[in-house]
Amino acid sequence: MYDVLINFTGEDIQKKFVSHLDSVLSDVGFTTFLHHPNALNPMHIQQPILNLSRVAIVVFTKTYSQSAWCLHQLQQIIEWHETYCRHVLPVYYEIEPSDVRLQMGDFGKAFKETAHQTFSGQQLEHGTSRWSQALTKAANLFGWDESNHRSDAELVDKIVKSLLNLPVLSATKFPVGLQYQVEDLIGTIKSKSTEDFRIAICGQGGCGKTTLAKAIYNQIHGTFTEKSFIEDIGQFSGIRGDLRLQEQLLSDVLKTKVKISSVEMGKRMIRERLSGKRVFIVLDDVPEFCALLDLWEYHHWFRGGTIIIITTRDEHILRRHQVDYIFRINPMSPNESLELLSWHAFREPKPKEEYHFLAKRVVAYCGGLPLALEVIGSYLYERKKEEWDRVLLRLDNIPQHEMSHILKISFDGLHSQMEKDLFLDVCCFFVGKSRAYVTKILNGCGVDHDSGIRVLIKRKLIKVKENNKFGMHHLLREMGREIIRQISGKGPEEPGKRSRLLPLKMLLTTKDFFDRYPLVVEDTLRLLRFAGNSEYHYTKLRWISLQGFSSEYLPNDFFLHYAIAIDLKYSLLRFVWNEPQVLAWLKVLNLSHSKYLTKTPDISKLPSLEQIILKDCPRLREVHPSIGCLCNLILLNLKDCTSLSNLHRKIY
Repeated sequence: MYDVLINFTGEDIQKKFVSHLDSVLSDVGFTTFLHHPNALNPMHIQQPILNLSRVAIVVFTKTYSQSAWCLHQLQQIIEWHETYCRHVLPVYYEIEPSDVRLQMGDFGKAFKETAHQTFSGQQLEHGTSRWSQALTKAANLFGWDESNHRSDAELVDKIVKSLLNLPVLSATKFPVGLQYQVEDLIGTIKSKSTEDFRIAICGQGGCGKTTLAKAIYNQIHGTFTEKSFIEDIGQFSGIRGDLRLQEQLLSDVLKTKVKISSVEMGKRMIRERLSGKRVFIVLDDVPEFCALLDLWEYHHWFRGGTIIIITTRDEHILRRHQVDYIFRINPMSPNESLELLSWHAFREPKPKEEYHFLAKRVVAYCGGLPLALEVIGSYLYERKKEEWDRVLLRLDNIPQHEMSHILKISFDGLHSQMEKDLFLDVCCFFVGKSRAYVTKILNGCGVDHDSGIRVLIKRKLIKVKENNKFGMHHLLREMGREIIRQISGKGPEEPGKRSRLLPLKMLLTTKDFFDRYPLVVEDTLRLLRFAGNSEYHYTKLRWISLQGFSSEYLPNDFFLHYAIAIDLKYSLLRFVWNEPQVLAWLKVLNLSHSKYLTKTPDISKLPSLEQIILKDCPRLREVHPSIGCLCNLILLNLKDCTSLSNLHRKIY
């Protein structure tokens, strides 16, 4: 097994740089494999060598594109990176990163000559395209430019430190300045290794608290058997939110699914099951009132060596709850800010020469906040100077510290109304929802979700997490809600008053329904709101989410005909509807956790239904045999339906 595979070509670079890097890596305990044309079969990587490596370092030089062997192997390295999520780290030695990414200059000329020498006829276009894509993908990864360092020794030192802190690279795509913060905080943790240690990571929104907490967790979680990282706690609210947090904590630490019926039960289980254990727990974005903050007060439950980290914007928490150590994240330095902006705007660690002054001006407005630098930098990627000037003109007119106005530049710059609508949809409804589930709904709404989602991800406006669920930074969500209030002609909501604007005319959510507001169309293309008294008037609703619905059945005048997904989790339904419904479009029916549901409805007239979720319906005794007639059904979830003794033969 090799820790590091170093991929390069040329004796000069081996003597000048690679041998130095290899020697230092070996000195600190890494096993290396020098991967060059004379080491292996001249046309391809021996796959076992690549599969036995943890990290690949690719050293790009002016002669790299002269080697067909190098280009073939780079293609396989990128495939290995994408398949197995292994780290690939480019080093640019005496060559511009943009020449590699775009195959320009002498590097680009040599690339074309090598392609023509290697491929012939119909193979030429296909082979050249695959090589080009591999070069572009590699050059878009975080790496090092030799020209940014005073000496080879300094460059080697930075590479080796990054490899020693490899989990840091997993926390964010471009970890500028992160390594030093991690080293500082881990040094403090190690000095308290025999004590239970409570740490608060504080700072304003968008300063990188979650990224730092992830990097710390990635670095040391392997030394703990019982551990949990709970991200974005602020999005959970109410009793059900507290229950979900307690369930996740216990499930993570105990490595088994845990079900909790009350907050008090959760507190008791945490005390009983975690008492005396050495645990590592990270609670991210903790609000002032959170059920899991009991861990903070009752830290003496745990064994010595326990670490509890919280991240928070709210320093009131630190006055209410004692901490052992506060780590305040300061804004990035001007040089770090310029590097991070450059990675997002140019995909290299420094701006192009003709953009250097413009980039420094943009950095000055971002206040050293990584979120602002990422979002603005991603928006400016591949933009001409005229667009940079327009962005700077807007930044000139933004009051100091108005982060939402800075972020809104990227939203306003989206090319189509569809992309803007999609951002608002995710902001209001789909954070925490799986991409596959959202896809079903948006497909039925006639939205080209794939291209729109790709744009939003590239712009850093949304993210898709490891569990394939949508996520969004809380500041971007706040910005989205403010945009909706502005569109509806309303100012900020008054406490105790709910004014909810729906960013798809096909959507209906729980709180609106419970307030029993009838639908009023404000913009027939886009916007709906609820106002008035107690009648329901709506048509063409595509996604209906009524979690906790409090009636025994859906009313007869509830218009479901165009629904694609109906979510009735945690409802008080005893049965769903009085008579069979014709719902030609419905694909997902979720009735899970409906404690009083005794039987499923006749669903013979739901021809498109793909998923029926009845998980944890403890009183369910009868599943209607019409389920057996559904041709498109791919999921029937009856987990924990403890009163169900048998199923009709048609269902098998």
